[in-house]
Amino acid sequence: MITLALSKGRIFDETRPLLAAAGIAPLEDPETSRKLIIGTSNPDLRIVVVRASDVPTYVQYGAADLGVAGKDVLMEHGGAGLYQPVDLRIARCRLCVAVPAGFDYANAVRRGARLRVATKYVQTAREHFAEKGVHVDVIKLYGSMELAPLSGLADVIVDLVSSGGTLKANNLVEVEEIVPISSRLIVNQSAMKLKRAALMPIIDRIQAAVQA
Repeated sequence: MITLALSKGRIFDETRPLLAAAGIAPLEDPETSRKLIIGTSNPDLRIVVVRASDVPTYVQYGAADLGVAGKDVLMEHGGAGLYQPVDLRIARCRLCVAVPAGFDYANAVRRGARLRVATKYVQTAREHFAEKGVHVDVIKLYGSMELAPLSGLADVIVDLVSSGGTLKANNLVEVEEIVPISSRLIVNQSAMKLKRAALMPIIDRIQAAVQA
């Protein structure tokens, strides 16, 4: 049995056509089903539905053989014990630094400065500002990131940006792109060796669908 870890929402929706190209169709819709383990049209493959941030952990420790995770999640996780054979080119956005309109960001990130940063991407943000020689106090939040600078909790935020509409609505501006983001197919390293004959046709068909 092959186990594929997926999260609900945009990633699942955009992964579905790629799975279909590999001959895999979920037997139930995770958005309406209460089941966390869902069968597929391939009797030898099942889907486990987990939080997006947990996908790399399930794959790393072998609870899932395959998974789909955003590059942002993989950067924060570190990618230990994982192969990343295919950039699926889905769920595209960018990880950015944003500040209140009128904030002097250039002066705030001068070498040796200190900055309060609100984000759920703690490790990535810390590394980004360390490269600039900026000391940061990282405040971990899980939602409503835009509120942090507006309420005085933080000077800047590091967050995913797609259209930028939410930033604009809250009088924030994007001042720096850290990295473009898309979702990747990830594979457990041991599974790639032990189940290679079963996994490679799936990986190859998904890759062909992406390239098409």
